[in-house]
Amino acid sequence: MRAVRLHATGGPGALSLEDVPVPTPGAGDILVRHAAVGLNFIDIYQRDGLYPIPLPTTLGLEAAGTVEAVGPDVTRFRAGDRVAYCSSLGAYAEANVVKADRAVRVPDAVSFDTAAAGLLKGLTAEFLVRRLWPLAPGDTALVQAAAGGVGLILCQWLKAAGIRVIGCVGSDAKAELARSHGCDEVIIAGREDVAARVRALTGGAGVKVAYDSVGRATLDGSLASLARRGLLVSFGNASGPPDPVDPLRLSRAGSLFLTRPTLFDYVSTPVELDAAADALFGVIATGQVQVRIGQTFALEDIAAAHVALAGRETTGATLLRL
Repeated sequence: MRAVRLHATGGPGALSLEDVPVPTPGAGDILVRHAAVGLNFIDIYQRDGLYPIPLPTTLGLEAAGTVEAVGPDVTRFRAGDRVAYCSSLGAYAEANVVKADRAVRVPDAVSFDTAAAGLLKGLTAEFLVRRLWPLAPGDTALVQAAAGGVGLILCQWLKAAGIRVIGCVGSDAKAELARSHGCDEVIIAGREDVAARVRALTGGAGVKVAYDSVGRATLDGSLASLARRGLLVSFGNASGPPDPVDPLRLSRAGSLFLTRPTLFDYVSTPVELDAAADALFGVIATGQVQVRIGQTFALEDIAAAHVALAGRETTGATLLRL
């Protein structure tokens, strides 16, 4: 089968398309024949070494397809089941072996494209909205990179929960996209002072929570946008890792909170994973959340896909076609 291999960390050129044997599932494993593969920023962090992983390896954490074979003692799935996963390396390939307890069942009403494009991003939005921080209808939140893959899902889910959503994007085109996906107000980064605009939109109060997946370029503005006792959720590094934050700065700015969560601590057990996936597929089925696939790339064009993703040239989710 074809697979994208990484032998040493580096730029997009470090990725190579190779022919490799189809893996065999062991105890507790399933072999998934992929129908679609999702791209995520964590793939870039792993490729360039920000998030260390054992090498050589096949990159990619997210895919959807059909169970082709099951290993010994697997009762969670059987051959022919429709599944998706988002926490097992090896997705940049035509097939992959994953632990059965790390995959979820995909309802017939959800396409493989939607599942592959939306599982990791959607599960991220699920814990951010439903489990990380108490939000009530009428609260206001700021979402950086509101037109990105996670951003579009997050904004829609927040809106469905009755939250007033202020999105921050990089262009007029992305502003229109964000507005059509749940944002009540949109700020264009680089053109407006984000914190000043947030204060103006909130009568000087600021937002209860700021969701920031961009990192270094936006963290200061996100912190300055918070209301007293507000929370900054730093959950990505698209512009690079943020600079350290002095705890006294949080105190002086209004007893602020700062957290750096990761999805995998919120879906660490099969029970948590299944509940989160059920919630995600539920809001997709009702139409409250739509997973927008903004662009697709062929497997052999993986380097170009990484360049576009890192350069913030994409909107919504990005898929690999096999």
